[in-house]
Amino acid sequence: ILLESRIWIYKRYGTSARSFWTVFELTFSGGWPNYARLLVEEVSSSFAVFFFVYIIVVVFAMFRIITALFLRDTLAFASRDAEAAVQEKIKQKESYASKLLDFFEAADTSKDGFLTLAEFQTILEEDGVKTWMSIMEVDVHDTEHLFNILDSGDGLVSPEEF
Repeated sequence: ILLESRIWIYKRYGTSARSFWTVFELTFSGGWPNYARLLVEEVSSSFAVFFFVYIIVVVFAMFRIITALFLRDTLAFASRDAEAAVQEKIKQKESYASKLLDFFEAADTSKDGFLTLAEFQTILEEDGVKTWMSIMEVDVHDTEHLFNILDSGDGLVSPEEF
């Protein structure tokens, strides 16, 4: 081995502290061939086996850890998105129920807490109500059929049935 090569090897691997620092550098700098080539070519080709195994194990482990961290974060964000979507859907449902209850109260002209077919037909004839119902995605062309769907058979529709 040339003197120049021996000095280079000593500077990088001559003491345990230098060896530790060199292994740290070759692991995290990405320039591991610069630290391995001289040992493989001029000292012993068996160093190739060591570096081959070391690099594969370390790189594989680092990729697995980084992948696991990204996956964990992605799943956490997806979970939060799913929770937010559920909460949003619950709010929409509550808003929809509130609007329907407001409509029920406006339609109940007798203020007895029940809708009759006549009250139902009267309010559904108003243009503003037709527009509002279409926004709510409720088809109001056959009012008697719609009333019968809501009615439990007693000729009155309660707020719960509505």
